[in-house]
Amino acid sequence: MSQRVRLDFWSVIMGLSLTVIGLILIGPLLRALIMGLMDPDSSSISFAGYVKLLTHRYYLGAIGNTLLVGVGGMIGACLLGVPLAYCTARYVVKGRNLITTLAVLALVSPPFIGAYSWIMVLGKNGWLTNQFKNVGVELPSIYGAGGIILVFSLKFFPFVYLMTEGALRNINRSLEEAAENLGCSSWQRLTRVTLPLVLPATSSGAILCFVLSIADFGTPSIIGRDFSTLSTLAYNQYTSEMGGTPTMAVSISMLMIVISMLAVLLQRHLISKRRYASALTTKHLQRPIAGAYGFAVHLGCYGIVALATLPIAVVIYTSFLQTNGPVFSGGFGLNSYARVITEVPDVILNTFRFALAATVLITAAGALMSYLIVRQETRLAGFLDAVLMVPYVVPGVVMAIGFLLTFNRPPFDLVGTGAIIVLIMFIRRLPYGVRATSSVLRQIKPSIEEAAISLGASPAKAFLKVTIPLMLPGIIAGAMMSFITAINELSSTLLLYTAQTTTMPVKVYIAVLDGEFGIAAALSTILLASSGVCVYGVLRFSQSKEGAFVS
Repeated sequence: MSQRVRLDFWSVIMGLSLTVIGLILIGPLLRALIMGLMDPDSSSISFAGYVKLLTHRYYLGAIGNTLLVGVGGMIGACLLGVPLAYCTARYVVKGRNLITTLAVLALVSPPFIGAYSWIMVLGKNGWLTNQFKNVGVELPSIYGAGGIILVFSLKFFPFVYLMTEGALRNINRSLEEAAENLGCSSWQRLTRVTLPLVLPATSSGAILCFVLSIADFGTPSIIGRDFSTLSTLAYNQYTSEMGGTPTMAVSISMLMIVISMLAVLLQRHLISKRRYASALTTKHLQRPIAGAYGFAVHLGCYGIVALATLPIAVVIYTSFLQTNGPVFSGGFGLNSYARVITEVPDVILNTFRFALAATVLITAAGALMSYLIVRQETRLAGFLDAVLMVPYVVPGVVMAIGFLLTFNRPPFDLVGTGAIIVLIMFIRRLPYGVRATSSVLRQIKPSIEEAAISLGASPAKAFLKVTIPLMLPGIIAGAMMSFITAINELSSTLLLYTAQTTTMPVKVYIAVLDGEFGIAAALSTILLASSGVCVYGVLRFSQSKEGAFVS
């Protein structure tokens, strides 16, 4: 019996998968949790850090600020994403594919680029601010809570849009027709029938927006000024506690995880109280629209994605402005790109080198783990599937602190090396590869693999020769999504980088803080161009545009 298990290919893969997850996900998080319970003076178990965090006015203010921008960003994303989803799902909107592409491009661009761009537009010396000043109008400041919520709303609404639109397309139209026949007005039908039916999808997108908003570090650190959130506080506390026990930084990090998980559990509790399933026999047909109403719908749809992609346009435009050192001198030129090539070429090389290495690992591990999750109906497979949701809710700053606490001594002394950055990119983006390949694998009948095995192929050979070619669209989509998110990673790498392992997002962040907007714009444009190419590849290879990004 033990020999059969030992020689079974998928048992070995399961063992390796759980070992990897234990070493670079569960281990660092447990290490961080234990460190948060240690008294920095006596090294004994203590809850002093958590007591201070939950009683001190300064920390309570940061908690309130975090919840404010998280809820604000979530509500803003819903106010943009739900109407856009309804219009594109119910009406024939010209250029719908362009709208989806622009929304996805806005989604995959780094949040801190949006913050930097809005400074260029609405900052104290922003071009729109100056235009209004010339006519005697003072615009509200982009700095603080309002600016952070604006950036989060425009950045994360595509999650709500993509998930809600997919759900709207699958609603049985007979339910809405029955409500209309019973005398419901259009508004009553929308609020009492349509929106409740898409609530699971919309709430999933909304919770994702909330979790990402409270976890984001770049945006509040760039435009928050004195507005502290838990993510910026954790970073500042860790850097100030260097050389000592980072108790407060870890305590803050653990609280961020608790808030994220409570939000996810609340969403699941709310949707579990009602039944949302319906037959998919009579789906909606999109209605053509014309006249003033049609113009308003098109204007609203394109207006939303135009606002969301404005930061991208601003970054690209700014990157081609002539500079004299850090100052824009007027006219157009390639000075910023020349400075990037001559001063920081290693930053570009590091970014692509680390991201490619992480993507190779994600592609291989994602294909194997997705097979275990989909085909192996065991408790271990269920545990693996559940634990792979953890990187979604764990902020990057938290993972970075866990890595610094875990991989700082032999035999895994990786702090300061490129390997630790590759590993954190791998574990944080692994769920993208697993979800993308799992969605494709669920559409492949197991009988195809069983036929290959019955003809004499080993399970490993059947997987490589039969299953992998059929999974290829999902594998490619997952790899490209993993690569996009890896090259744009900031919150975790900001604590891990050294002068030799600096990446483009880290350099952009530093350049913005130093006022080097030319270099920041040029590096951001390179990131955006790389992301755009990958977005096209995902849309080209995935069978479902929405599934590639939200599955």
